[in-house]
Amino acid sequence: MARYFKNRSAAQGKFPGELTFIGRQKMEKVTIHLIQYNEHLIEETDVASLAEVNEKRIAGTIAWIDITGLHDTDTIATAGTHFAIHPLTLEDIINTGQRPKAEDFEDYISIMVKMLRLEKTDGKIHSEQLAMVMGTDYLITFQERPGDVFDPVRERLRLMKGRVRRSGPDYLMYALLDTIVDNYLVLIERLGEQIEAIEPVIIDNPGPEILSQINEYRRELHFLRSSIRPGRDAIRDFSRLESDLITTTTTIFLRDLNDLGTQAVEAMDTYREILKDQLDSHSASSGNRLNETMKFLTVFSAVFIPLSLLAGIYGTNFSHVPEFALKYGYFMFWGALVLVAGGMILFFRRKKWL
Repeated sequence: MARYFKNRSAAQGKFPGELTFIGRQKMEKVTIHLIQYNEHLIEETDVASLAEVNEKRIAGTIAWIDITGLHDTDTIATAGTHFAIHPLTLEDIINTGQRPKAEDFEDYISIMVKMLRLEKTDGKIHSEQLAMVMGTDYLITFQERPGDVFDPVRERLRLMKGRVRRSGPDYLMYALLDTIVDNYLVLIERLGEQIEAIEPVIIDNPGPEILSQINEYRRELHFLRSSIRPGRDAIRDFSRLESDLITTTTTIFLRDLNDLGTQAVEAMDTYREILKDQLDSHSASSGNRLNETMKFLTVFSAVFIPLSLLAGIYGTNFSHVPEFALKYGYFMFWGALVLVAGGMILFFRRKKWL
């Protein structure tokens, strides 16, 4: 399946809000992990259904409900019923090709972003749809597959580090978005190191392998850009929402997160320009090497033109050629060839053509 676009054929003819999964199923069964916490306690458990979430809810705590697996539309529909989520939001959640965005529905806030990872099997960057829905005392995260970048946040919750245990779900949403953007910067840094590493090779050996690498890095950077730039825009829109669900304290952190997203976009633009310069350098280096080769061949041909003339004159079939009667005519002929060739080479060196 293409990394940039998802197959939307399953959604053709459907009415707005009708739940149709768009994407590739990445796990067999949906899992639900529940973390409930406040300043004094934290409790984690895996639950079988959203109904069990309601049964285990602890009053006075913030609930982080992590739902992994978007292919089960029944589970998504149940989440919509339990938490009064609008059908259009549910439709966006299970559309893995949804462009990142943030929306305020008064009773809850939703944000869609892309979570990126470097796949070890093919060495390429892949994206995963991540949707978050935040209410007064809960945050629901919807992920495509197991494995994310949220372990630092989970550890801060367990060890009561930072302010996340003392804050509401808006700060938890900020903390998760912050880890996603930090991961963006890590991936950009790794790709940037590879891009910078080929800079000296372009000058010394501008072969087709280097050109292939440059084009591969360009494709990866374009893919990063297609996820990070709209993600930055979604975070910016989220930081500008005037909602009672977002405290003034969290708004300050969101503005800082917006700056971090802008930094990621600017870093990509910088490496994009570097790749463009590397392509120009590769073309210039290849052209210079070709020019050097052509110059050598031209000089080589120029040296042999008069030699060919002499050989042609004395290789004719006339019966009477005066030089043929000379006792040392053959050696004189070779001497003339050496003198002419040597003289031309000295002339070319004096002109700095060699």
